Amino acid sequence: MIGRLVLASGNQGKLREFRRLLAPLAIDVVAQAELGIGEADEPYATFVENALAKARHASAASGLAALADDSGICVAALGGAPGVISAHYAGEPRSDARNNAKLVAALQGVADRRAHYACVLVLVRRADDPEPVIAEGRWHGRVIDTPRGDGGFGYDPHFEDAASGLTGAEMALADKNAVSHRGVAMRALIERLRAEP
Repeated sequence: MIGRLVLASGNQGKLREFRRLLAPLAIDVVAQAELGIGEADEPYATFVENALAKARHASAASGLAALADDSGICVAALGGAPGVISAHYAGEPRSDARNNAKLVAALQGVADRRAHYACVLVLVRRADDPEPVIAEGRWHGRVIDTPRGDGGFGYDPHFEDAASGLTGAEMALADKNAVSHRGVAMRALIERLRAEP
C-alpha cells in the first residue's frame, strides 16, 4: 500500500478534502508546493489527459506516488463549458469570484441551467507507471444566479445540488463528500486501491 503521496495541486480546498478522504487508509498526503514543485501545464482538451500530465509531473519531481485530479463544471447550455478551463474561465490570475460572475453572465436569459461537476482522478505509483489508476465522478445540479452559502470553493455557491436543493457551499463537508464528483471519484479510487496490492 502507498504510505505517502504527493497531491499534484496547489488548491487548499482540494488538499483538505483529499487528506480527509484518504485518512482511513493511513496515506499521508503532501501538497506539491510543500515540496517546491510547480504546477504542470494543462494543455489538453480532456480531464483525463490533464490529470495524467499533472500526476506524472509531480511524481517525476518528487520521486513519490502522485495523485492528480482534473475537474470542472460543465454547463449543458454552454456546450459543456467551462469544462477543463473552469479554474481560469475568467482568465488569469485565477479568481473564483470572477469565474462565477462570468458564468452567471453567460447564462443570463437562459432557461436551461442544467450542469454537472466532473472529476477525473489519476494516481501513478511512479512517473512512468504504465497502469495509472483512473477514477471518475459526476455531480448533477444546476447553476443559480444568486450565490448561497459560505462553504466549499470554486463554483459551489452557484451550484445547486439536484437531489437536496442545497448549493455546494451550503452543504456540510461530510454531506458534500457523499455526493460530490470528487467524493464519488475518490471512493472509486479507494476501492481500487483496497482491491490491488
